[in-house]
Amino acid sequence: MQKVINLIIISTILFIIGVFFISLTKNPGYNTKDLVGKVLTEISLKSFDENKTLTNNDLKKKDYTLINFWASWCGPCRNEHPILMKLSEEKNLQLLGVNFKDKKIKAKFFLEDLGNPYDYLAKDELGKKAVYFGVYGIPESILVDRDFLILKKFIGPLSDKDYNQILKITN
Repeated sequence: MQKVINLIIISTILFIIGVFFISLTKNPGYNTKDLVGKVLTEISLKSFDENKTLTNNDLKKKDYTLINFWASWCGPCRNEHPILMKLSEEKNLQLLGVNFKDKKIKAKFFLEDLGNPYDYLAKDELGKKAVYFGVYGIPESILVDRDFLILKKFIGPLSDKDYNQILKITN
């Protein structure tokens, strides 16, 4: 009987050590780069000003869409805004801005002050829709093609390098 109890104790200790070892060797970083190559199956976002929902059908007008998550309270969003303004001039690219956890009046002032680069403007008041897109901080942008295949994900504010990559893909 004592041998059985010792075997159970040793097995339990080895199991616990194994679980801790596996947990400690895992990468703790949240990585969404594996989203590239996946398809966004159903986009459903509340329109910013209107009482309607933006869906995949609304976003099929051009070959590429850059989905940009931003907020008026976000300093890096202000820094990337000139690049979004330049991207808004591209003929084959449309911009979907998703206002993230923001006050509507402040978001409107932000766009009035800096300009509105977006073809479509949506809101994510609670931040729940961002999870669907793999967004865990803002600004973040996702470039998709007409079939909503994720071509590239940009974490952080768009840079001149990102701007050139987007142009290379969309032209």
